[in-house]
Formats: sequence, structure tokens, C-alpha cells
Amino acid sequence: MEEFLPKWLDSLGSLLRGKTGGASDRELKELAAEAERASPGARWAVFNRLGDAYLKADDRTRALRYFGKAIDALLEDDQPEPARAVAKKVIRLHPEAIRTLCTLTWLDLASMKLPEAKVSLATYVKAAKEGKREHLACAQVLEMARLIPDAGFLAETMKALDHMGCAAESDQVKVWATEGTYESTPIDKKRLHLLCLKAAIGSNVKLKNKGALT
Repeated sequence: MEEFLPKWLDSLGSLLRGKTGGASDRELKELAAEAERASPGARWAVFNRLGDAYLKADDRTRALRYFGKAIDALLEDDQPEPARAVAKKVIRLHPEAIRTLCTLTWLDLASMKLPEAKVSLATYVKAAKEGKREHLACAQVLEMARLIPDAGFLAETMKALDHMGCAAESDQVKVWATEGTYESTPIDKKRLHLLCLKAAIGSNVKLKNKGALT
């Protein structure tokens, strides 16, 4: 199945280098259809290159769509660090990308990059509030607080929930912070990593189904 990849990636490479005879729009669509049937490990690379190709062609909408597909494939293939890199690329192009900001926060938490997670969380909450997606973001932030029993991060989640007007959720986090009790708290870093990745994948599906931004 993956034998088509080198040939198609060569075509994309020609297009990205600005050479004549690069992949046409029809060829790019054919590549996307083939990639949908490939394994996640092969699929993400093609989707990422498609995003680059459409970005070069000034088709920002399609570029963001394929970068999002690349992130999904990377998460499915359990590759959080490349997924973080693609997510950051999306955010540079589209700073208000609610779905991607949520995913990036979960990926920061999966790697226990708490300083980065706090920054990602604040940006995510700001975008969610501006995009009137507080009802979705409140549930995500509450779950983050449930899984991460770190005093500094809990303080940030309470601030975020208060900012979005999520009073009940904020009160729950205050109880956790005061009493130190967490249901289903991961017992080790490996389990935490897996749960955060699962949450990232789940948030992608939920937010896409609700029509959230990329």
C-alpha cells in the first residue's frame, strides 16, 4: 500500500520547490484519496506535505484541513511530539484554532511540559471564549484538572474556568486542590501519558463533530 508514497512525495517536492511540472490540483486530490487508505504512520507525512503544498498555493483553508488530518494520523500512530510540531504550525497560521489549541494543551500535558501547558491552556481558553465555545472548553479543562494533580496547574485551570464563567467546574477544582482527592488519578507517568493522549484524540472527535474551528 505504501509503495505509492515516494513517487507522490517526489511530485509534492517538485511543487514545493516551485518547479514546473509539479503536482496538479487533481494529482493532489488523488494523493489525498490514496493517503486515506494508508497506515497512520504513512498517512500523516502525506497530509503534512499536502498542507505545505496548498499553503504554497495560497489555499489556506485546504492547508489547515490537511495539517489537521496530519495531527489526527499522528495521534492515532502514537507520535505525540511530531503532532505537537504540526499543531504549532497550525496555530502560527491560525492563532484562534480552538480544536488545535485544545489538542496542543493535551499534548503538553502528556509530555508533562507543565510550563508550556499553562501557556497553551491560557491561549485555548481565550480562543474558546472568543469563539463562544465555553461549554466545550469547560469540560476539557475540568478533565485536565482531574488528571494533573499539580498545584500550579490547578491554579491555572481555576483561573481559566472562572474566566469562562464555569462556576460549578471551578468549585470542583477548588475542592480537589484543597482536599487533594482525585478520582482515577494516574498512578504513574506512563499511565498519565496514555490518558492525556486518549483525551487529545477524544477531544478532536468531539470538537470536529460539534463544528469547532480547526
